[in-house]
Amino acid sequence: MTMKVLPLTQSETVAPCCPPLSERPLTAEEAERTAIMFKALGDPVRLRLLSLVASHEGGEACVCDISDVGVSQPTVSHHLKKLREAGLLSSERRGTWVYYRVEPSVLAAMGRLLTRAAPTSPPTTAPPADQLNVSTA
Repeated sequence: MTMKVLPLTQSETVAPCCPPLSERPLTAEEAERTAIMFKALGDPVRLRLLSLVASHEGGEACVCDISDVGVSQPTVSHHLKKLREAGLLSSERRGTWVYYRVEPSVLAAMGRLLTRAAPTSPPTTAPPADQLNVSTA
């Protein structure tokens, strides 16, 4: 039996967002695009669905494997659609089922956004414990 691999579908192409916040101020467009992604992650059901897909074996999950999140199937479909529109998931139809995959480049860009830039000067170290003025009484 031969299996035909279908291309991933995505309702809207979303480019990875932005440079780290500490690098420079975001443009209005970057802020808008980034807010959409974080807004999608601001819902506990969506965050759980994203986690289920990301942690699923092989990095992709059939909707049939991730729909037990305490809400109805139509609500699961709604939340998955929002995650796709935000660019966090991509999907592929295989027969009657839809498989979801996390968009690693988008998540990596979101992670970099929140990562603080490396300091330009060496970090200061705390004084040794015996030099601290701490009372043990």
